[in-house]
Amino acid sequence: MTKFPKDFLWGGATAAHQVEGGFDEGGKGLSVSDVYTFDSSLPKEKWTDQWHLMTHAQVAEAQNPDSKKYYPKRNGNDFYHHYKEDIALFAEMGFKCYRTSIAWTRIFPNGYEDLPNEAGLAFYDKMFDELLKYGIEPVVSLSHYEMPLHLATEYGGWPNRQLIDFYVKFATTVFKRYKNKVKYWMTFNEINCVKHHPYVSIGVIEENHPNIEQAKYQGAHHQFIASALATKACHQIIPDSKVGCMISYQLLIPYSCDPDDVQKTVESQRTSLFFSDVQARGYYPAYTKRMFEEKGVVLETEVGDEEILRQYPVDFISFSYYMSSAVSAHPENLENAEGNLITGGIKNPYLPSSEWGWQIDPKGLRIALNQLYDRYQKPLFIAENGLGAVDQIEKDGTIQDDYRIDYLKQHIEQIQEAIHDGVDLFGYTSWGCIDIVSASTSQMSKRYGYIYVDQDDEGHGTRNRRKKKSFDWYKNVIATNGEEL
Repeated sequence: MTKFPKDFLWGGATAAHQVEGGFDEGGKGLSVSDVYTFDSSLPKEKWTDQWHLMTHAQVAEAQNPDSKKYYPKRNGNDFYHHYKEDIALFAEMGFKCYRTSIAWTRIFPNGYEDLPNEAGLAFYDKMFDELLKYGIEPVVSLSHYEMPLHLATEYGGWPNRQLIDFYVKFATTVFKRYKNKVKYWMTFNEINCVKHHPYVSIGVIEENHPNIEQAKYQGAHHQFIASALATKACHQIIPDSKVGCMISYQLLIPYSCDPDDVQKTVESQRTSLFFSDVQARGYYPAYTKRMFEEKGVVLETEVGDEEILRQYPVDFISFSYYMSSAVSAHPENLENAEGNLITGGIKNPYLPSSEWGWQIDPKGLRIALNQLYDRYQKPLFIAENGLGAVDQIEKDGTIQDDYRIDYLKQHIEQIQEAIHDGVDLFGYTSWGCIDIVSASTSQMSKRYGYIYVDQDDEGHGTRNRRKKKSFDWYKNVIATNGEEL
């Protein structure tokens, strides 16, 4: 089996809004994710409703200081106060890198202040210093579902072109501050997920938009321009930096060999690849003309936009991979997959599923890596991959998460196959390396980590950390550079 490159970046990934907590400390403002609540009394199938839709009433209630509801992402797992302890555990596992994000609202609480918030900048100075002390490379997302709430409520989110300037100011500020500490950057996390949850992706409250498709793609266009300008600024400020885009990659497979299913799969996959096409190639692909026509989308652009996209494409492609999904042009009487990451997938009868209905397809990761590398011929980085599951503490205090080890082992073996295929892959950060609040359901009990955090779905618990069985397994994988899986 082909070995992993000797300088391969093994590590783990989280996002600020899912780990930090301290939402009212250090001058931080509210983000779009800070208004998500969790109500365990609702049926499980209702837990993701807010992920796909947010109303003005829900936002207003969340801003009411007298609200009795619990907002999990305001507390995270309290990384804000535990970061030294947590990073020491990452170092014990041998992490070469740690992928996380900077909360925009810690730097500019409302998104557009004249001067940045020094307390927020200082927090990330300390966090990056702690990582570098152990030789852990920070890999930083600029925007990971953490745009300031004020920009959504007062400016209407990313369909408003003014957000380009606000974002570039934020990006430039952190590039200058951390130019000697951070080399790897990502502009927007899972930028293509605007298709499924426009509120958290681009700050759009759907009640405002009779043509939501127009709002989604107009917002995406402004993010493309912002990404390109941030890439330009990063290369100027940090000459040896690498800037990547980041997409959610759910491999789509025709449900049958019916030509209609094959064509539907091609069209569906393009709706995700469109986002990386623009950021990596620097222009809108030819197929987008028909796509926009069928969606009733007419982009508003400015002179110079095409030149900006063409001049400043990203350096690498990063992506999340959790599952594959079958596609049919005739879905009637076919069973839908229960996965809550995106909607509309047909259940593949050849694949097992996780507790949350996400279909487990390790070989699909190898296919995805080959598809992306064949398409772009740019270095790749796996930014997220992992298994959400309910973990049980045994009587002896251990957590025997063999199911997680099995999931990760199978996926890493397929990564090895892809490297053997010739794919240029330089890093892998498994998702939720420490237990975090779920992005899609706001649960804590949907756990991904190698490190257990004593905290339940309502935020109760000591927040003490303990190692799972997978902790030592992943430590050995890194120590042997993937030779002992």
